[in-house]
Order: sequence, then C-alpha cells, then structure tokens
Amino acid sequence: MSTHFETVVLDSEGLSAWIAQDRKVLAMLQVFHEMGADLVVGANTIVEVSHSRVNLPRLNWALSRVKVEPVTEQAAKASAELLKGAGLHGHKYAIDATVAEAALRQPSPVAVLTSDIDDMTKFCGGSVRLIRL
Repeated sequence: MSTHFETVVLDSEGLSAWIAQDRKVLAMLQVFHEMGADLVVGANTIVEVSHSRVNLPRLNWALSRVKVEPVTEQAAKASAELLKGAGLHGHKYAIDATVAEAALRQPSPVAVLTSDIDDMTKFCGGSVRLIRL
C-alpha cells in the first residue's frame, strides 16, 4: 500500500475484523495509522456489528479511535440518491449506501475497507479506493 490516504472508512466487515483482531486488518490499520489517515465508521455500522457475542470492550476501544459519522437527515437523503442512482433499493443495500455516502464526503484521498466491492463500486464509482477484505 504505497498510496497515501487521508481518510479510511470501515464498513461492518472492516470494523468486525478489527474487533476480532484479524491479523490482515490489524496490519493494514497500522499502515494507515503510520501515514496519518483518519479512520471513520458510520453510526449505523456500529448497529450492524453489534450482537450478543460481540466483544464490547474491544468495540468500545475501537470506537474511541475512530471518527463516527452520524446519519443525519441530509446524509440519509444523499444515501437514498446513491441507492436510486445505482438502481438498488431495500434494507440489503441501505447501510452500504450510508457507508458510501459518508466516504464520499471525507477528505480525500479516501479508501474504504469492504467485503462488498461490487455494491460499493456502484455507489462510489472511482471516487474512492476500495480495498477488499
């Protein structure tokens, strides 16, 4: 990863892997930290990763090290426009759209750590660098 990123956005898979201390994700996050990139998660990504078996102390620790982007009315409307533009709808894509919307308004260059390259490409086009998990 020789490219410099100002901002790195984590989707639910990225945040979950960080909480689970996945070695590949931890190594990537270390590189991003060294380059001074800001880490960002959407507020509803926290909801998406929360379940009865989540390690709450690890989740809270991770969240203390990121910028949490709220899903405001304006962000929700912009996310709905991304869904419409991608020809997608419904809850299956809703959170991905809000992650993409948050990524698109961060200081660039922006990377998104995601397991869903196909949908994120539909939402972000070439505006952000997608890094597959």
